[in-house]
Amino acid sequence: MISLRQLRYLDALASHLHFRKAAEAVAVSQPALSMQIKDLEQDLGVKLFERLPNMVRLTREGEEIAARARAILTDVQDLTDFARQAAKPLSGPLRLGIIPSIAPYLLPRILPVLTSAHPDLRLTIRETMTQALTGELQEGKLDAVIIALPTENAGFISEPLFIDRFLLAREATPGRDPAHRVHPKELESENILLLEEGHCLRDQALNYCQNISTAGGNTLGATSLATVMQMVAAGYGVTLLPEICADFEVRDDRVALQRFADPQPARTVGLVWRKSSPRAQDFSILLDTLRETVGKAGCRLAG
Repeated sequence: MISLRQLRYLDALASHLHFRKAAEAVAVSQPALSMQIKDLEQDLGVKLFERLPNMVRLTREGEEIAARARAILTDVQDLTDFARQAAKPLSGPLRLGIIPSIAPYLLPRILPVLTSAHPDLRLTIRETMTQALTGELQEGKLDAVIIALPTENAGFISEPLFIDRFLLAREATPGRDPAHRVHPKELESENILLLEEGHCLRDQALNYCQNISTAGGNTLGATSLATVMQMVAAGYGVTLLPEICADFEVRDDRVALQRFADPQPARTVGLVWRKSSPRAQDFSILLDTLRETVGKAGCRLAG
């Protein structure tokens, strides 16, 4: 009889493709995990993994069975979540994903509030880029994510939290009018500094600048906003900075901020979860808490 333990071990090995790393992920010894995988293969009558010197590879049958195992584990987790929510809303484990261009600026504001208001909540934070977060949400590895909307997955529910307008960050120059509203055409003579590929913030900036022919081109490849801001301070170019980041990232007198002319570029930040999740009540409470907190912080609420 196949057990949930075997399916969890299968999912870990399918994710890591390495026995030691998979064993560490599920907190068992490598021999114990290896034995369970062998037993599972015998029970199913198929080879799930091709063993290589330093790693393993899923067989064709293994890929399909691993996907089905992950779906079963997600359903089991949903069942557990439903029972826990019925007993006490917003308690127990909650795996929350958040993108890097929001996490350092939003988490310090919301974590103390959540901890105080919901002491039985055990929050786990996963910070990475949007594509990885939505993939893990789909697979049931995360319960909800905070990302820039929209998301195109029909299996997700999205609720907007706040509107995050973009500011122009540039090297401070004596005599420049700080109240001047920047028109996109003014960026044609500028070198626009962006994050590396994969960051949604880069895509949002490029979308706003898509009709601009910049004289300096785009300097690409920075992995953090802190790096971009240091380049701006040193006079290497300008960047579009989310308003939520301004108080944290602009502490250098060499950097000046200006607003754009209307309509100002902006992104909508929201909370996203699976339609199939039974934790609707939890997410409703979480939404209310998040909106109240960011509203007090001066963010412009969405909707």
